[in-house]
Order: sequence, then C-alpha cells, then structure tokens
Amino acid sequence: MSIDEARDLADDRGLDLVEVASEARPPVVKLMDYGKYKYEAQRAAREAKKKQHHVQVKEVKFRPGIEDHDYDFKTRHARRFLEEGNKVKLTMMFRGRQVTHPELGREVLLRVTEDLQDVGKVESRPSFEGRVMSMVLAPLK
Repeated sequence: MSIDEARDLADDRGLDLVEVASEARPPVVKLMDYGKYKYEAQRAAREAKKKQHHVQVKEVKFRPGIEDHDYDFKTRHARRFLEEGNKVKLTMMFRGRQVTHPELGREVLLRVTEDLQDVGKVESRPSFEGRVMSMVLAPLK
C-alpha cells in the first residue's frame, strides 16, 4: 500500500507508523502504539536485570606459615564463596624475611587449589607483586 494510505490508516486507528525493515525494498512498516511498545521494552529490561546474578570477587588472605585450623577455616570460606557463584581471590601476604621464600607461599596456594578443585578452577595462576602473591579461582558452574 502507498505511504499516504498507511499514514491515513494509522491516523484513523490512533496508532503510529513504525518502520521495521528500512533496508527492504519497499520499506516495511508496522502499525503499533510506539509509546506502549517502548514502555514494555523498558519493563522487560528491568525484569531481566533483577534476575541477573552479579559475580563478585571475594578475597581470602593467607600467610606462608598458616596453621592447619586457620587453613581449614579459610578454605571453607573460599569453598562457600565458590558454591555461591562468586570468584575467589587467594592472597598470600608475606611479612619481613618471609619474602625471601616465595615457594612456601606458592605451596600453600597450590594446596588450596587442590582442595577446591571440585568447586572451582584456576582463572589466573599465582603472580607475585611486591610482598603479595595472588591468584584467582572461578566457580565451575
């Protein structure tokens, strides 16, 4: 139908003439209430945003000479964070002369990753920056 006929039809029905496919020849248009369409699109976007899960990065700090109880306690926290769907940043903090033995800290971090391999995977390997060694674990699901 011609453009004039389509405009007249839209005016008669109290609707808007909205171009759907401008690349097509002839252009394709649709009769609709454009305000209502935009409102429903915004509403759908708002609902989708509510249902999103925001992944957070939780941090768990360790020391090279950590005792078994502290290790178990912190590993349980890291496990819970991973099960909730969050990423976990494992931080190994060195004090004083502990910096001269980074392999001790690396061993603890690798032990944690072995204990948590059923719920998380390594996203970034241990990296050393100043007096801090850190790595990131991501949840499996």
